[in-house]
Amino acid sequence: MTSEVSPKDRFVTVYGRKPVLEALADYDLRVDKVILAEGLRGPVIEEIKDAAADRAVRIHRASAHRVKVLAGNGRHDQGVVADVVARKMRPLSDALADPAHAPRTILLLDGLTTPANVGMILRTATAAGVDGIVVPHRGVASLDPLVIKASAGVAFHAPVLRTRTAGEAAEMLSEAGYPLFALEASAEGSIFDADFGSRAVFVLGSETAGLSEDVQSRIAQPLAIPMAGGVESLNVASAAAVLCFELLRRKLA
Repeated sequence: MTSEVSPKDRFVTVYGRKPVLEALADYDLRVDKVILAEGLRGPVIEEIKDAAADRAVRIHRASAHRVKVLAGNGRHDQGVVADVVARKMRPLSDALADPAHAPRTILLLDGLTTPANVGMILRTATAAGVDGIVVPHRGVASLDPLVIKASAGVAFHAPVLRTRTAGEAAEMLSEAGYPLFALEASAEGSIFDADFGSRAVFVLGSETAGLSEDVQSRIAQPLAIPMAGGVESLNVASAAAVLCFELLRRKLA
């Protein structure tokens, strides 16, 4: 069953004058619209308006408060936001609607609030050919300029799947027949030995809080990355890189 697509499931919202200018200058990106705070003036604003006009991008005016709400950031929006089309981003429910074409390998982010980690995971997973990365709207860093920068722009093109929460995603994926594996430093099983089957979900949880309760209850098997040299664990983005390229190695074997 497909759901009504929210704008948050189609666009990455960029805020700040320089990030918006950079998005308008990148012709590989499709900018849907630019929103400027009422009364905003100045040379950079004129540059943004000219760049938008060159690409026939609509410009809207809104109150400064409305711009802050749209940006989701009260300090760094500078009165400017733009909606950039993320071509591969869609609701998780849509991705699962046709089982014959549903993603085979999926990462599920749970409680990852550091933008640098989320951005690096998006870049690594996309580079390794992971079919989908679930980035919930709640409990995970927003797809904002900090995440985009950490991903080196890959966030615009990553196969992002959206749900409200990680728990909702875990429920949907379990009901669709996916086993859920979690990376845990203390687990007995290894990612290099485990049988993942034809399709699987790999949950990446917070380094401090671990997995949320709703997700933890649906884990089929925790798995570890073998460590040497007295190192207990890796940063979550580094662990994701090891996992993603192990999945690629298996695919190419």
